[in-house]
Amino acid sequence: MLRPALRQPSLFATLATGCLYFVAAAAALLLSRFEGGLAFIWGANAFLMAELLTSSMCRWPRTLIVCAVASAAATAMFGMGPMAALPMAAINILESLIVAILCRRFASEHMVMGSIRPLVVFILSLTCVADIVTGLLAASVAAMLTPVSFGASFWQWYTGHALGGLTCAPILIMLLQGELGRWVRETPAQAKVEAALLLMLFALSTVHIFYWARYPMLFAPLLPLVLIAFRVGQMGAAASIIILALIGGTATLSGVGPLTIIPVPAGDRVQFFQFYVALSFLLCMPVAAELHARRRLFHMLEESETRFRAIAEHSGDVVLNISVAGMIDYASPSAHEQIGCAPELLIGQSAANLVDPQDRALVIAAHRNALAQPGSIHKAEFRPLVSIADLDWCEIVTRAVVDEHGEPCGVVSTIRDISRHKARQRALQQVAARDSLTGADSRRAFLDKLDAEIQRARTGARSSLLLIDIDHFKAVNDRYGHGAGDRVLTAFVERLRPGLRGIDSIGRLGGEEFAILLTDSDVERSSLVCERLRGLLAEPMAVGAQQTISITFSAGLVELDGGSDRSTMLEAADKALYRAKHSGRNCLRRAA
Repeated sequence: MLRPALRQPSLFATLATGCLYFVAAAAALLLSRFEGGLAFIWGANAFLMAELLTSSMCRWPRTLIVCAVASAAATAMFGMGPMAALPMAAINILESLIVAILCRRFASEHMVMGSIRPLVVFILSLTCVADIVTGLLAASVAAMLTPVSFGASFWQWYTGHALGGLTCAPILIMLLQGELGRWVRETPAQAKVEAALLLMLFALSTVHIFYWARYPMLFAPLLPLVLIAFRVGQMGAAASIIILALIGGTATLSGVGPLTIIPVPAGDRVQFFQFYVALSFLLCMPVAAELHARRRLFHMLEESETRFRAIAEHSGDVVLNISVAGMIDYASPSAHEQIGCAPELLIGQSAANLVDPQDRALVIAAHRNALAQPGSIHKAEFRPLVSIADLDWCEIVTRAVVDEHGEPCGVVSTIRDISRHKARQRALQQVAARDSLTGADSRRAFLDKLDAEIQRARTGARSSLLLIDIDHFKAVNDRYGHGAGDRVLTAFVERLRPGLRGIDSIGRLGGEEFAILLTDSDVERSSLVCERLRGLLAEPMAVGAQQTISITFSAGLVELDGGSDRSTMLEAADKALYRAKHSGRNCLRRAA
C-alpha cells in the first residue's frame, strides 16, 4: 500500500505546528515536573514527528527551527531555565529527527499507519533508538542542572517520551494524512451512527472506571477497545485512545481514580498511567492497522476482479484460469467462438486436452515454468486439437497467480489465434528459401538440407553432394550482357530439373555456382546422374531474340560422410571441382 502524497505545509501551518508544540511542552512542564527535573509526561515531540513523517523533506528545516524555538522557550520559561533551553531544544529535535529518518528509510513505501510493518518500524525507532540516545543526553543535562540523579532523569525522559510518542504520534499522523476526512467521506451514515454510539458508551464506561467505580477495573476498557477497532477501524481505535487518555489522565492528575490506591508519588502514578495507555494503544492499534490493510486489499481485489471480468468477457482472446494441476477453473465467453466449445463445458477439463498431442509437451512446460517462476510470463505456440474455420495455430501466454503467502495457486492464460501470423511466416520462409532469379533453393535453405542429410548419413544413409560451376560464364556476361547472363542462369536450372528426382535438391550458392544434393544416391549412381544432367544441356540456350549459346559445366562430387561436418563436405567437393576445371572443364571429378 503506497504512502499518500507528502504534504507541502505552508508557512502558516509551520508556525501553527510551532505554537502547538509550545503549548504541549508548556503544559507538560507545568503539570508533570513533580521532582523538579524532567517532565514525566511529554507529547510535544509527537507533533514534530507527525509533521516530519507526513511532509516533504524540503520543508523540514523551517519546521525544525520553529519547533526548536518553541522547545527552548518552554524550557526557559517553565522548565529547567535558560541554561537548559538550547541543549534541551537540540535533544528534542534530535529525537524527532532520528524517528523520522529511520521511518523514511525502512518504511518508505508504506503509510505509517497503513499496515503492521510501518507501525512496528515506528515503535522500534522511537523506543529502541531515539529515546535511548536522547535519554542519555537529556539525563546528563538534567543531572548537572537539577538535584535529580542521572538514572532517575533517564527513566523520566525515556518513559515520558516513549509513552507519549507511542500514544500521540500515530494518531496525529493519521489526522495529518487526512484519514479523518477520508473516513467521514467514505463511511456510510449507518456506520457513523454505530461508531458514535460505541465511542459514547466507551467514554461513559471510562468515566465510570476512573471516577465512580469502587474497585480498580483498569482491564475493563480493553475489550471495548478491541471491539471498536474491529467495528470502526483505525479512526475508532485512535478516538478511543484519545478518550481514554483525556478522561484517565485528568482523573490521575486530579488524584482520583483506580491508580490512587498505589502508594507511590504522583510522578510514578503518571508514569504508570502512561504505560497503561501505551499498552492499550499496542493492543488495539496494530489490530486496527491490520484490519485497515486487509479492507484496502479486499477493495483493491474487488476492483481488480471487476477489471479482469470486463477484459476477459469482451476480449477476442480466450482467457482461462487454470489450477496448479492443469484443470480449467474459468473460461471466457470467447472460447465458444475461438475453440468451438461452450465455456461452461470447459470448466473441470484438463487444459492439455485443447492441444494437439504433438504440442502438448510445450504447453505443459510453459504451465510448469510459470508456476516455478511466479511473476514471469511464459509463452508457447501450439496447434489446437480441433481446428475451427481457419484456426490452425494458437499462442498461449501464461502467468502464475499467487496466494497471500506468495505461493502459486494457479495460472491465468490467454489463448490467441496466430494462424495468419504463421501463414505469413511460412510465406516469408518460402520466399527466403528460394533464389529469386532461378527458383533454386537459396544458399541458406540448401545448406540446411545438407546438414539434415549429413545427420541421416550418420544413421547409414548414402547420399552425395554435387558441386557445379558453369564454364566460361564470365565471357557470357561480357559478350551478351548481364541480362543475358541472368537468362542463362534461369534456363540452366530449368534444364537440370527434369533430370532430378523429387527427393533431390538444387541450390544456388552464389554467382554461377550451384550445388545438387542427391538423396539416397551413392557416388557411382551420382556420377551417372551427373552425366545425364550434362546431356540435358546439349541443346543451345537462347540469350536474345535470335542468339543462342551452348553451355557446359564442371562438377565435383563427394559422398556424404556422417563423421564429417558441412564445411568438410563442401571443401572436398570444391577441391574436386577445382580439379575438374583444370582438367579441361566440362567434366566431373570425384573427391579423393
